[in-house]
Amino acid sequence: MANILLQRKTGIKSNWISLYEQNRLTRALMDTASASSLVTDSAAASSSWGGGVRVNNGSLNVNADGSENTPILQKFKKAGKSVGVVTTVTATHATPAGFSITSDKRSDEPGIAVKYLDLGLDIIMGGGLTHFSPSLRKDGKDLFGTASNKGYQVVKDRDQLISQDGSKPLLGIFSEDALPYTLDRASDKDLTSKVPTLAEMTKQAIKTLSKNKKGFVLQVEAGKVDWAAHANDIGGLLYDQVAFDEAVAEAIAFAEKSEDTLVVITTDHGNANPGLFYGADADRNFERIFNFKQTNNWVLDGVNKDTSVSAFIEKLEAAQGYAIAKTEAEQILVHYGKIDEKGLYNPRNLPFKDLALVQSKYTSVGWGSMDHSADYVELAMFGPGSELLKPFVKNIELHNLMLKACAV
Repeated sequence: MANILLQRKTGIKSNWISLYEQNRLTRALMDTASASSLVTDSAAASSSWGGGVRVNNGSLNVNADGSENTPILQKFKKAGKSVGVVTTVTATHATPAGFSITSDKRSDEPGIAVKYLDLGLDIIMGGGLTHFSPSLRKDGKDLFGTASNKGYQVVKDRDQLISQDGSKPLLGIFSEDALPYTLDRASDKDLTSKVPTLAEMTKQAIKTLSKNKKGFVLQVEAGKVDWAAHANDIGGLLYDQVAFDEAVAEAIAFAEKSEDTLVVITTDHGNANPGLFYGADADRNFERIFNFKQTNNWVLDGVNKDTSVSAFIEKLEAAQGYAIAKTEAEQILVHYGKIDEKGLYNPRNLPFKDLALVQSKYTSVGWGSMDHSADYVELAMFGPGSELLKPFVKNIELHNLMLKACAV
């Protein structure tokens, strides 16, 4: 859908699909199961790559018997390579953590932050001030101070990041929690000036890591794509997928120049199974998304139990360009009387599903669920080592393939 969006809106196809069309990628399907379920969570999914062993959902490279699997970035670090993680959610979230550390609790993000610095990751970038700042951590530890003492350059906004010459390891944390959605960032001058894009973070990470003559390994995650899928938020989903596609372009551009870099493009699981579905107005409806200014998350988070029906209709129309019916607005607003402030991805219990169901009438986009799926996923490779890829692989096989490609 991101490719369709780009092509119809700008006339330019996505980098990922263009690489397919130009026959420049080796392509495969990958299964995504964990040790405990056909449907993986992000911790077990990343651990399959990170440790090369399937672990139970919720675990980061820790087996059911308590034994641990050495994460791949630790193996590369031991081999003398520079290593790093970049994400649009908290830097300590499950996917970057699965490549980096061991923990029996993916939720222990404050502890994961400490482990990152103990390991000596050369690049740590994303959100999560709450896990690094002494004023926000429950234990009062100043991990920014610790990082500085260890030789890191600490940056907290876009200008500071872009000005770096790549001579030092880099800790870049740009928001209290996850970074804003790409669509919301683009509509806010303050966010645009302060928060870097995923492509900008990727470019700076490569600039820093590539100074190591022994090579580097970098994991780049568009984590807000996952969060948008959990929320059935089509604007959040597609524009953050486009942001990931721009990061892919940065990685490919470097690999083309270096000629000794393997780029792996994939996802660790499916989520929510969105689709553009048939109807007489499908094309016109889908094109409404071209003009979205804000995500569903932005719309719903700015509403409370006192918001009137007419005010909600006006807010949504200003944000996304269509006016829903009064009865549809009433259906959504009823939920604000029972917000419970709980949940990993939706702490205010916002009515994402209800808005998505209403929205589908106006965009022709529907959803299968609000959670992960057991889909086989796209796996593509560019550069030396891509010849090792078989047409179908298990997620755990990627671990040894990457080690072999780098002769580690």
